[in-house]
This record gives sequence, C-alpha cells and structure tokens, in this order.
Amino acid sequence: MAEKKKKPYEIGELDQYLFGQGNHYEIYEKLGAHLVQNGKQKGVYFAVWAPHAQAVSVVGEFNEWDTEANPMKREEPLGIYTCFIPGVKKNQMYKYCIETYSGEQIFKADPYANYAELRPGTASRVTDIENIKWTDTEWMTRRKTWNHKHEPMSIYEVHIGSWMRHPGREDEGFYTYREFARAITKYIKEMGYTHVELMGIAEHPFDGSWGYQVTGYYAPTSRYGSPEDFAWMINYLHRNKIGIILDWVPAHFPKDAHGLADFDGTPTYEYADPRLGEHPDWGTKVFDFGKNEVRNFLISNALFWVEKFHIDGLRVDAVASMLYLDYGRKDGEWVANKYGENKNLEAIDFFRHLNSVVLGRNPGALMIAEESTAWPQVTGDVEEGGLGFSLKWNMGWMHDFTEYMKLDPYFRKDNHHLMTFAMSYAYSENYILVLSHDEVVHLKCSMLNKMPGLGFDKYANLKAGYAFMMGHAGKKLLFMGQEFAQLREWSEERELDWFLLAEPEHQQMKMWVKDLLHLYKRHKAMYEMDQSWEGFEWINADDGYRSIYSFMRHSKGAKKNLLFVCNFTPMARDDYRVGVPRKKQYKLILNSDEEKYGGTGADRKKIYKAEKKECDGRPYSFAYKLPPYGVAVFEF
Repeated sequence: MAEKKKKPYEIGELDQYLFGQGNHYEIYEKLGAHLVQNGKQKGVYFAVWAPHAQAVSVVGEFNEWDTEANPMKREEPLGIYTCFIPGVKKNQMYKYCIETYSGEQIFKADPYANYAELRPGTASRVTDIENIKWTDTEWMTRRKTWNHKHEPMSIYEVHIGSWMRHPGREDEGFYTYREFARAITKYIKEMGYTHVELMGIAEHPFDGSWGYQVTGYYAPTSRYGSPEDFAWMINYLHRNKIGIILDWVPAHFPKDAHGLADFDGTPTYEYADPRLGEHPDWGTKVFDFGKNEVRNFLISNALFWVEKFHIDGLRVDAVASMLYLDYGRKDGEWVANKYGENKNLEAIDFFRHLNSVVLGRNPGALMIAEESTAWPQVTGDVEEGGLGFSLKWNMGWMHDFTEYMKLDPYFRKDNHHLMTFAMSYAYSENYILVLSHDEVVHLKCSMLNKMPGLGFDKYANLKAGYAFMMGHAGKKLLFMGQEFAQLREWSEERELDWFLLAEPEHQQMKMWVKDLLHLYKRHKAMYEMDQSWEGFEWINADDGYRSIYSFMRHSKGAKKNLLFVCNFTPMARDDYRVGVPRKKQYKLILNSDEEKYGGTGADRKKIYKAEKKECDGRPYSFAYKLPPYGVAVFEF
C-alpha cells in the first residue's frame, strides 16, 4: 500500500533518508515543535528522534502533563516519533515522556526546541521563529563579500549576565537582550571594537558552567528574554555595523537528566563505550561523531545560528578535546583508532564536513577554532588535508605573552624570545591573538594583577603589553573588563567592577586601549596583510639586554606604514636610536607618556627626521626619548 501523502511540515521519506545520511541541513525545520495549521485546526507538530525508545508521548501544560494523553507515532526506519496536538499555543511548556526498553519512564527536554523554561525549570517551550522581522539586509548583503583576511577584527568577548546588571533589584538584575544590545553597541562604538563574541548563549542549566555545558543547542537562553528578543539584539548590532560571534560547544554535553545524555534510555547522542563517550576531566558526555544523525544534529545547528539567526561566526570550543582520543585520559582509559593512533578520525571528518558546508553556504561567515595544540593545518583547505576553519585562537602566543609579562623586568632579558617566538610560526595558520576569559579565572589573576611591581609599574606594564599585542600580526580578542584593568578575577555571579572607572588609573587604561583599537581600525598596515610576511617586519627582535622590541607593520604598496617601539623595563632611554629603512619623516601618532594615559605629559616633537646613521642593520635612524615602559608608534 502506498504511503499516505505527507503534509509539508511532516517528516517524509526524503527527510528520513537525508537525516540518516547526515545531510539534512534544515532538519531543525522538521524535528522539534512547530506551530502549524492542520486543516481547520491550529496546533503544534512534534517530532523527536528516539531510536531505541519503546514508546514516546508529549506531556505539557496543555494536557496536565498526562503521559497517556498524547502518544506519538513511530516513523520507520530511523525511529523518529511524531504527533500533531491541536490547540497547543505559543509559550506553553512541554517535555517528551520516553518509555525505555527496560520499561522506565524518563522525561526529556526537546533537543530541537527553540525556547526553554527559565532555570531551575527544565521544560521546553513552544515558540515560533518563522515570523521574526529582520532589518539587517544591508549588513547581510555586505557580509557575502567580506573577507576576514584583509579586514580589521578586534573582538570584545562578553558574558551578558555579568557584563553589566541593574543594581538593587530583587531578581538577578540581568540585562535583557534588548537592553544589552543598546548598552553594548554604545560601548563598542566608543571603544572601537569590530565584533562582540558572546559566551553562554545556547540554553544551559547551570550558570557556573558559563554556557559550556549545553542542554538546548537550538535555544537562545531564556535568562535574557525570548528568541524574538535575541533576534532584535542581532538586528540592532548589525544595523550599527557590529559583527556577532557565538561560542559553540560540539565537544561535549552534560549528564543532566532532562538533557541529551542517554536520551532514549541508551547512549543516543554519545559514544556507548565510556572510553570514548565520557570526559573524565569535565564529567560530561562526548558526541558520537560516527553516527550520521548526531553529526547532522550538530552541523544543522551551526547552520541554524548562522542562517536562521544571522550570526556572523562560531567560535568552536575545545577542538583539541575532539581531535585526540586520549585527551584528558590516562593509559587504558582510551581506545586507539584503526591505525593504532590517538587521532579521532570521525571528529576530523566531522570538522571537514562542518566547515565545508557552513562556509560554502555562507560566504563571509567565520568558523573559529579554539585549538590548543600544534595540530597542523587547522585553517588549511579541506582539499589539501586541512580542517577548513577560517581562524584559530593562538594559544601558544597567549601562553608565551602572559609568562613574559608576569616576569620581574630584571629577568625579562633572559626570556626575550618569549615575545618573538610566535612570529616564527605566525603565518602557518590564520591566527587570532587572544586574552580570553580563561586567562582571568581559577586563581590566574586579572590581567592587571598578573603584572609585576606596584602602582604605576603594574599599569605601565599592561599598557606596553596591550600595545605589543595590537601591533603583532593576527586578529585580536580581549575579554571584558581587562580594557579598564579590572582588579578582581572575573566571576559570572556579579557585574564587572565599573566603579573602578572613578579612579584615574583605570580611566587612563581604558583610554589607552580605546586609542589602540581606533588606531588598529584606522590603519590598514595593522590588518591588511595579516596572512603575509610582507605585513610585518622586525627592526630589532634581539635587543634582549634592554628588553626593547621594535618592528614595522606594512600596508599594501607600502603607502602608509607604522613603526612600533615597546620598552618592557622601568629604565628610561633618553637617546634611544631606532633603525629605519628610508630617509623619511616619521610622525609620532601614539605616545604612552601622554598625561591622558598616566604618563608625565612631557613635551615631545611630533616629527622625527631620519639621518644617514647606521643602526639595527639599517642605513638610516633617528633618536627618540623612550620613557620607562614607554611605547611609541610612528607613521611613515
């Protein structure tokens, strides 16, 4: 007998075939809960993948949470359960009651839900994201031709719940998505960042996980409002020419009873073998990248954020933990691949598929890897054996930079290489230099309190460090609060210490970072050739005795170039001579000794003429009075 003709919203044979192959890129339009018109009846069509369930029913506010009121029909061959329930309305809560093969009843949130009950509640909510009004056409059109390789990217990493809060309220005082949009836009425009990267957007039960243990991959967290509010925020940022990157967590998921773990009473989304399917370090489950339906869940989720919610890029968390089978595991706790190696071949294949599809369908979008090892070609082309990411966090640079900056200046001369080593591999990948949330938690201290010395020395050290970071090759990322020298470590439980801006030192730091960011955006030499040796040139990388670094940044055609000089000791160099390539005029455009940055405010010339006097292996040079921890940037 021929199959009864399916309605457009129902799961059909083609849907099942594509999902079973791992290639149904809009599977979120079929699975989950969707408001539909069924003949003359309005209601919701529910569909959930639970291959080893004995039976599934929908329970919710609309049926008094009765497990027998709305049984679902099993669709073969994949074990997708479906049903239409008339009269169900937007915002009503629901769960799936799954009867396992052992006869136990378990209650699960919808893996494909677009909205969830506010924690500590764990139910999903019916919603409708099909009729969101988008007003960012100009941005989305321009994105198609935008190329990160030749454009400025300075990213402000933010956790919405602790960036700023309403004081004195009985609830937690969170800003809503809409309130945050207005406030962060004003701040980002003032400071000069190009992008905001948001932590903890996908729904998660525990605030202390910062959003890295996800239970609702398709739902913007309800902590700050509805999906419509979330979309309003994106529209607002895009209309103000600010890009949005989301943290995305395909590496692992928590064991919470309502989440993905043992979804149908068996390991459904995770590897069945605990040596593959459990993260001993994190107490979480690992996705089974060998299952087509699981890979499909994740790939269509990445596309969902980029295409459905206009997100400009995904920063993929914990990539190394996915690539290595022995990551965080002792001998005997992991299983080698078929070649006897520690590479997860299924995860490698997943990344290549993921990046090819997301970037192939969405020119101008970004896939960013947080990958902490020397894995080759993370940003290399898939066709040439690479993983296909757009950019990679430079964790090696971050580690060397923070180790150097923590040193007493007396010992820096013996560790001079820590600041130059990253340039030896700077073009092996497309890098972002990062000082992220990970560097200012778990007793690692805030950026300011990593610095040696007291008072002036601490602030001056950090200013020199930030200038070096801005001048170095690679895109930039700074975690919130570090731009005004937050004293305490970050905590998700409170807002940033904005009260510090009443103190001159913190105002001066904020002004310094702001001027660095605007300098970065204004000068093509700072970003235009970030992927090429032609964009960066050392003047003197070996002045270890004085702990001074000098280098040039070049623009295409060398129309406007910049010269950086950074002093990492408290010693003034009253006649510091720097070698230069041409007998030109060098204009001082940034000087850390200005009063507004906490310097002495001493009068200085703006123009320096190079003379024919050999220095640093260059035929010409000029002298400049370099103050303690002084930074000078010249244009020529």
